[in-house]
Amino acid sequence: MPGASGVNAEGSCEALCRTLVSQKGLQRETADISHSVLYTSLMGLLLVTDNEKERLTVGSGRVGLKNIGNTCFLNAVVQCLSHTRGLRDYSLLKSYRDDKFSKEEAKLMEAFSQVLSGLWDTNEGDTVVNPRQFYNIFKEAVPYFSGYSQQDAQEFLRFLLDKLHTEINRRPYVRRTGKEPEQNFARFRISEEVAAMWKKHLERDDSRIVDLFSGQLRSSLHCSVCSHSSNTFDVFCDLSLPIPKRSSAGQVTLRECLELFSQEEKLDKDNSPMCERCNRHTECTKRLSIQRFPQVIVIHLNRFTTSRWSISKSTVYVSFPLTNLDLGRYGPVDCGPVLYDLYAICNHAGTVNMGHYTACCSDENGWCFYNDCSVTPVSENQLQTNQAYVLFYQRSNSTTIRK
Repeated sequence: MPGASGVNAEGSCEALCRTLVSQKGLQRETADISHSVLYTSLMGLLLVTDNEKERLTVGSGRVGLKNIGNTCFLNAVVQCLSHTRGLRDYSLLKSYRDDKFSKEEAKLMEAFSQVLSGLWDTNEGDTVVNPRQFYNIFKEAVPYFSGYSQQDAQEFLRFLLDKLHTEINRRPYVRRTGKEPEQNFARFRISEEVAAMWKKHLERDDSRIVDLFSGQLRSSLHCSVCSHSSNTFDVFCDLSLPIPKRSSAGQVTLRECLELFSQEEKLDKDNSPMCERCNRHTECTKRLSIQRFPQVIVIHLNRFTTSRWSISKSTVYVSFPLTNLDLGRYGPVDCGPVLYDLYAICNHAGTVNMGHYTACCSDENGWCFYNDCSVTPVSENQLQTNQAYVLFYQRSNSTTIRK
């Protein structure tokens, strides 16, 4: 972060890290404490706090979005992102203008901020905001979304976050020449490997989008022949969860979806990667876990499945907690509780070919149902339906999201 405040925050962060290290009796393994996960986490927290010293005066946010031709997918996602306070405040304060190092003009970010300005206008003279300019700029960047055919909200969310990140990236683009040397972490502890991989990621991709939405997935492979274990770490901005099969009248829980996502999977020789020790493809097991938890975790319930000839939609009722969703059990061993609270839902009603997206979002006065132009209060007991498609959760110990 530019400016003197960033230097002060960095100094206080390092001092705090050293105090905690000494109090815990921990042994520092490197002279540079700035490479530690503790430092990274505290630095992010202090910078967020510093950025939010400038308080915003906003309206209720209970303003609709005009449907400009099968754009309910856009409206629902924008309403969910609009209620992500860390992104909303960053947009309304135009912080990205001082934050970005990308050579790319922030056209989409400017248009997105303009939409949010209309949604959170204190005058609230308009009950509906027209997102046409924003959508036109988005379609220029992602022509796949041109036309008036129905689109998938989760796909739109992924493309949108990626394009916004590209425009406001704090890291200048550096063209890589040749293949980068592979790092050998064979003698590293998992925590050191995770920190090194995350640091490498931030060297190229570091933005407000990363601050809020990015986490790390760990994929663990265990060879059934030589018992060799290996790990790979991938950055994610959402978790796409399978839904256990039930009859149309049955129901499942979000926990069951998470268990299915993280359960051990057996891979045969044809589908397994090459074992580093055997130097050949062998039967192995694979398990996914969350190694780094984001501030905002976006959970996609994978209701649409594609076969060779068709696409079908699952209408199974998936129940989910509104508060205290504990994802710690799907993280590193003995990481303890990692709690999240729900603040927005993107719903999909109808079939594959004839569907409609809506959103439910919370604010300081409760929950509201956003159906394009229409905005109506809704009670908590009306949130659980078989139309829930994308769930937005915030870390319950975070101050970066809600009012």
